[in-house]
Amino acid sequence: MVLRSNDGYKLAKEEEKGRVSSQLRQLKAHLVEAENFAPYGQVIYPTPDDKPFDSQDAQLVLNQGQPRFYLMRLPCRGLRFTQMTHHTRCTQCLGSLNGKEWFIAVAPPADELQVDEIQAFRVPGDRFIKLEMGTWHAGPYFDHEEFIDFYNLELADTNITDHETINLLQTYNLEFQIVP
Repeated sequence: MVLRSNDGYKLAKEEEKGRVSSQLRQLKAHLVEAENFAPYGQVIYPTPDDKPFDSQDAQLVLNQGQPRFYLMRLPCRGLRFTQMTHHTRCTQCLGSLNGKEWFIAVAPPADELQVDEIQAFRVPGDRFIKLEMGTWHAGPYFDHEEFIDFYNLELADTNITDHETINLLQTYNLEFQIVP
């Protein structure tokens, strides 16, 4: 029997006697702040227009291709996920329009995902995040709107040539749920 989760990924349920179904791990979402998000990237807050560039500004790596800054409309997919992705050729910036709150799950930059290091964050609409090169991530997620528009800064071909995804259900028999 195959079921679909609310994020659209197929969830296989084992029906054979003696087989265990997937394990659901809940992740408590922490308010994203510069200090607690530092292992994964940066949190960028509003600043006065005349503030000089410094280390509090997004430290971007976009020199391995054509930068792409665009708006993406994401439908509500709930707060469960079974896949994580990372990009090794560029940083990525994400933020919501219209002050909408959203969630993201991340794990430290690495060639191999460390499942036990996955953390969830709540991102208020008054800030955006920059993911370091190689940071594993799932999201943006939300469950309180039909859709949210996000701005996204990455390379033009990131989703084609720099998009390694791991299926947590197939690889670890795990599904995750972000708890607000």
